[in-house]
Amino acid sequence: MENPVKNYRPLTPDERQALEANSCTAVCWDDVEVAEGFRPDHVRYCRFSGKVRLGRFDGEFTLPGGISKHSGVSYATLHNVTVGDNSCVENIRNYIANYTIGEHTFIDNVDILLVDGESTFGNGIPVAVLNETGGREVLMHDRLSSHQAYIMAQYRYRTQAVDRLRRIIGDYAQSRASSHGHVGDHVTIVNAGYIKNVRVGDYTQIEGTGRLKNGSVNSTAEAPVHIGHGVVCDDFIISSGSSVEDGTTLTRCFVGQACSLGHNYSASDSLFFCNCQQFNGEACAVFAGPFTVTHHKSTLLIAGMFSFMNAGSGSNQSNHMYKLGPIHQGTMERGAKTSSDSYILWPARIGAFSLVMGRHVSHPDTSSMPFSYLIEDNNTSYLVPGVNLRSVGTIRDVKKWPQRDRRRGERLDQVNFNLLSPFTIRKMMAGRDILRQLRRLSGETSDTYSFQSAKIKHSSLVNGIRLYELAITKFLGNSIIQQLKGVRPSCDEELRECLRPTTAAGGGEWVDLSGLIAPKSEVDALLEEIENGRVADVDTLHLRFEQMHRRYYDYEWTWARSCAEEFFGVKWSEVTAADIVAIVRRWQEAVTTLDRMIYDDARKEFSLSSMTGFGTDGSREERDRDFEQVRGIFESNPFVMSVLEHIEAKTALGNELIGRISPAERG
Repeated sequence: MENPVKNYRPLTPDERQALEANSCTAVCWDDVEVAEGFRPDHVRYCRFSGKVRLGRFDGEFTLPGGISKHSGVSYATLHNVTVGDNSCVENIRNYIANYTIGEHTFIDNVDILLVDGESTFGNGIPVAVLNETGGREVLMHDRLSSHQAYIMAQYRYRTQAVDRLRRIIGDYAQSRASSHGHVGDHVTIVNAGYIKNVRVGDYTQIEGTGRLKNGSVNSTAEAPVHIGHGVVCDDFIISSGSSVEDGTTLTRCFVGQACSLGHNYSASDSLFFCNCQQFNGEACAVFAGPFTVTHHKSTLLIAGMFSFMNAGSGSNQSNHMYKLGPIHQGTMERGAKTSSDSYILWPARIGAFSLVMGRHVSHPDTSSMPFSYLIEDNNTSYLVPGVNLRSVGTIRDVKKWPQRDRRRGERLDQVNFNLLSPFTIRKMMAGRDILRQLRRLSGETSDTYSFQSAKIKHSSLVNGIRLYELAITKFLGNSIIQQLKGVRPSCDEELRECLRPTTAAGGGEWVDLSGLIAPKSEVDALLEEIENGRVADVDTLHLRFEQMHRRYYDYEWTWARSCAEEFFGVKWSEVTAADIVAIVRRWQEAVTTLDRMIYDDARKEFSLSSMTGFGTDGSREERDRDFEQVRGIFESNPFVMSVLEHIEAKTALGNELIGRISPAERG
C-alpha cells in the first residue's frame, strides 16, 4: 500500500554542511528535501540527483544472526527517490532511480533498482496460453482470477465479450501506469541483482534474486511474498502469499495467490492460479488452474489446461506433429492425474478425476467418462469408467485441498471444492447412457467395446454403469436432504413447498471455470453484461464471480430437482413423504456401498505386498512390527476411522430425516 502524501522541507544550512561532511554530494542541494525530525547522522557516502526526499532515521533493524543496523542511507546513488521513515538503504552497487521507498524497509547490497520510462509493471502483458502460436492470449493484471482468464482463453467465439474484456483490462493496466515505482513498507531486498520496472508490495522479501524486470509483487502484511536466490522473472505478476525460490525462471507468467514455485522450475507464457505447486520441471503455454501440482524434474506440462491436477514424474505431452507447428492443445478436467512416464499426444480431453497411465497417441476424449482410468496396454488405450469413485486416493485428495488452501485476505479465485456437483454428475449421467448404448449396440456377450479411440472391457462397462448410478444417487440424495434440513412438514403439500427451488437459474449445462462451478446460463448472462457494458471494470467482474460462487447451492438445487424427477421417477407436484423416504433409503444404500468400496481400497495399503521393503534385516514378525511403527494399524488409521464414522453419520442423518417427515410420525 502506497504511503499517503507527507510534508517535506528544504535542508537547513547546518544539515547540508553535515551531509557534505559525511561525504555526500548532490547535483543540486535545493532538490533534496527532508521530513521533520530528520537528522543527517546516518546519511553517508551518498550521491543525490533529481528530486530526493529523506525521512526520519531513528530506528534499528535486527538482522538474522543478531546483528543490528541503524536506519539511514549510505553508499548509495539516488535519483528521483523518496526514502520513507526508518528505512535502511545501503551498499547500492549501481543506483536507485525513480522510486518511492516505504517505511521500515531494508535494502542492502543491491545492484540496481530503477524505473525507466512509463511502465504498467506487468499489467496488460499478453500471455499466450494453450496455443503457443497465439489466438488464446490472456492479458494478465493484478486482480486476474482463473475465471476471468478462462473466459478470455476459452470463449473466443464470443468475440465482442473478449474484446470488451481486453479493453477493461487495458483500462486497468493504464490506471497502474507510471514512470515512478514503489517499494512498500516493511520490505526486505538484499543481495539482489537487476530490478527494473517492478512494483513491490508491503512485506515483500527479495533475497539473492538474480533479475526482476517489468512486473508487480502484490505482497501484503497478512500474505507476504518471498522471492529467493537465483530467481529470474521477466514480464510477470506474483500475487499475495506466494513464494518463488531457488533459480526459478519465469517469462510472461502470472503467479496466483499462495503458490509455491522452486527448485529451478522453468515456465514461459503460463498462468498459475491459487495454491499451485511447481517444482523442478518446466511449463510452456500452460493454464494451471487452482491446486495444479508437479514436483519432478522430468515432468513437462505444455499447452494444456489443468486444475486440481497432480503430474507424475516423467509426465509429458506433445502439442505438434511437425506440420503446422505447436498449434494443438489439451484439457485435463479438474482432479485428473498422470502416473509416472505418462504421455498424451494433444489434442485430447481427459475427464474429471481421471488417472492417465502409459502412452496415448490417438487423441482420446474421455470428458463424458469422469472418475476413470485411461490405461495403455500394447499401444492400445483402455478406459475403465468410474473406477476412481471407489478410490481412497480420490477421497483423500478432495479432503486435503481445502486444508491446503493457504490464501489470506481477499481471494481472487472462487474455488468450489465439491467432488460431486452438477458439472461432474451431468457427465456421469451422459457416461452412463453411453455405456448402456454401447452394451445395447454391441451385445451383452462382447468382450470389449469401442469408445472414441479407447477400448472398454465388458466387466469395466458393467461396473462403470453401477458406479455412476451409485454416485448419481448419492449426489441427488444429498441435495434433497440438504433442502429438508431442519424442517418438519405437517403434510405433503407443505413438504412440496419445502422442495421448491429458490431460483429458476441452474438448469441445463454446467461448466467449471477453472475452479468456479456454475450454470452455463449464468456464465452466458455475465458475458452479455460484459458485452453491453454493464460490467465495465475488473472490480465489478470480480464481484459478479463472487456472487455466482455464493449462489452455488441455490443453482445446484434447481438442477438436482429437475434431474431427480427423471432419475427417481417422481413428480414434484405430486411427491409424498413416502416417496422421499424411499429416495433416502436408496441414498443410504448408495453412500454405504461407496464408503465400503473406499474402505476396502484403503485396506490394500496395509496388505502383505505393501509391507515389502519393511523390516529389512528382521524376521516376518519384526517386519510386521516395523510396518506398524511406520504406517500404523489399519483399524486405527485416521482416514479409515473417518470412513467408518462417515457411514455411521450418514446412516443416522437419513434415519433422522425419515423420522422427521415420515407420515407415521405426524399422527
